[in-house]
Amino acid sequence: MIIAVASGKGGTGKTTVAVNLALVAGSVCLLDCDVEEPNAHLFLKPEWREETPVTVPVPEVDVSRCTGCGECARVCAYHAIAVIPGIDKNPQPLVFPHLCHACGACSLLCPTGAIHENRRSIGIIQKGTRGSVSFAHGKMNVGEVLSPVLIRRVKELADSRGLTIIDAPPGTSCPVVAAIRGVDFCLMVTEPTPFGLHDLVLAVAVVRQMKIPFGVVINRAGLGNDAVENYCRVEHIPVLARIPFAREIAVCYSGGETLVDKSLAMAGLFHELYKNILRVKDETDRCS
Repeated sequence: MIIAVASGKGGTGKTTVAVNLALVAGSVCLLDCDVEEPNAHLFLKPEWREETPVTVPVPEVDVSRCTGCGECARVCAYHAIAVIPGIDKNPQPLVFPHLCHACGACSLLCPTGAIHENRRSIGIIQKGTRGSVSFAHGKMNVGEVLSPVLIRRVKELADSRGLTIIDAPPGTSCPVVAAIRGVDFCLMVTEPTPFGLHDLVLAVAVVRQMKIPFGVVINRAGLGNDAVENYCRVEHIPVLARIPFAREIAVCYSGGETLVDKSLAMAGLFHELYKNILRVKDETDRCS
């Protein structure tokens, strides 16, 4: 089973929920797919064991064979190659590596075989363990933009026979879609504020479009108003846990400590959250 922990906006406590849920779930694989700014390791504090570079193929043009026909530019859906006519008798393609999605169409369809692919580094994957939790995260190189590619590589490490928890990127854009695609359940973390409600509505639209079973965790419960609770009730969205707005929780988080290690009450809350996820997933499966 794969559970993704997501949120419509940053700062709702998504990583806090993902890490603490992993610690109470027993033998579990935790994957931090927020590859632009991973921070689950700051709380989990794993023992690092392996680091692997991640590369993608990008086109390189052999100018001695290129005729400037422009076929490569025409087949590139992402405009990563441009051929500007009128500059030269045989204008050479201009390659924009950061726009390339490594689909291979240009090298496959070049009529003269002038395009081959080289590997370009976009980041790394680091693996480690803490107790019964196996952990991995991706870290994008500064200036890279194709985070979905690295996210998919991290997701390849999911435990196909056990439980995997994915800490997804915040928001509702392409990286989030890449992280939650194919999961069995999505846990949406929100907060009872106008911004929290606004972005929760957007995130709910995404998971419903992708037909992923989901439920909500309200973090900092007691702050703000009841608008999020009312929205979930009207939309028939199960609220699986409410994490209170409390100073001791903020102090624990700020110190890089995990809630379940510092508080028996929090350990009980996350155990109950895990049971609620399994219950809602089971009910959804029986109704589908």
